[in-house]
Amino acid sequence: MLNLHRWQAGTALIVALGMASSAIAPLAIPASVSATPAPSKVAELFPPSGDSYRYQTIPAGTRIPVRYDEAEKIVVAPNETVPVNLRVARNLRNTSGVLLVPAGSEVRGKLVPVGGGSQFIAETLILPDGTSYRINAESRVVTRREEVSRTNGTAIATGAAVGAGAAAILFGVTGNRRINFGKVLAGAGVGALSGLLLGKRRSEVIVVNPEADLTLRLTSSLALR
Repeated sequence: MLNLHRWQAGTALIVALGMASSAIAPLAIPASVSATPAPSKVAELFPPSGDSYRYQTIPAGTRIPVRYDEAEKIVVAPNETVPVNLRVARNLRNTSGVLLVPAGSEVRGKLVPVGGGSQFIAETLILPDGTSYRINAESRVVTRREEVSRTNGTAIATGAAVGAGAAAILFGVTGNRRINFGKVLAGAGVGALSGLLLGKRRSEVIVVNPEADLTLRLTSSLALR
């Protein structure tokens, strides 16, 4: 009988704690970062063993500011897919001040051709301590293009990380094999450029400004344990 009373008391405590967790304030996004309004809350779960653990959930729609440390801009061919690693630009905290995602955390993903432009699709979030999470997030579609001619190839490449496909366009149109790129990104879609460049004096590349163009939006909630 004594054990039964203890079990009932323990169950009542768990229920009470579960009710209290519903009053925790919603996720706070820094003032400089927008987020789609959502009933986000820090959730607490209690597994069957009775040992409690906490995980925090960042809701779908939350926007995450990013930066790109490798170059000032990224230049890709319209049909090109390239891997790109970004960094979270600012700390993300909840309203209690708990740090959820530290600035400098790495976001791995790729730029892919979408609707005549290029879009970053995030795949993995890696925190500074090495903890990694699968992340579903994307940027807007960047459709900004620049026409490459014999006279402006060097200017387009200056300070840029350039996809191998875009590099082929720059070399093919300008005829200049000595253009210095900040970084060359290997990727897919390069083979299709041989026909694209044949006999052409002009072609187009997509120019991405990471800080302005690649702010991420979570397409599904992200649970951080």
